[in-house]
This record gives sequence, C-alpha cells and structure tokens, in this order.
Amino acid sequence: MSVAQIIIPARLASTRLPRKLLLRETGKTLIQHAYEAAGRSALASGVCVAADCDEIADAVRAFGGRVELTDPAAPSGTDRV
Repeated sequence: MSVAQIIIPARLASTRLPRKLLLRETGKTLIQHAYEAAGRSALASGVCVAADCDEIADAVRAFGGRVELTDPAAPSGTDRV
C-alpha cells in the first residue's frame, strides 16, 4: 500500500564536504542514491527532491527524477518541505 510522498530536501552549500550531493564516487551522485533508496520504500507513492539551486535540479532531472526548486534562503531543510 503506497501512502506517503517522500520529499528529500537538498542544498548544495555543505561545509564539511563541499558539493557532496553531486559527488560520483560510485558512478551515481549521492542525491541519485538517496532518491532511488526512497523510491524502493513500500510506502512511497512518489519521491521528489526539494532543491535550492538549478545545479541540483539539473542533476535530478538527468536521471529522470522529480524535482521542485525551493527558496535558497530557507533556513533549514524542513523549511523547504
């Protein structure tokens, strides 16, 4: 039974590991791994990335994912959702 939309808040401004969501150590970006894992949930009726910039949005679209641009000034990921 699918009952939940999964929204993954994503921003590019990480400080300890810059641009970590776009790293491709395994051939896929970290955001793609997160998106695919969320999509495997038995409860997920859909997955969407809430991105703060075009670069993340473009990366998500490149693998066929759904993405919505959010306000880059949002103080936290929860505020993006």
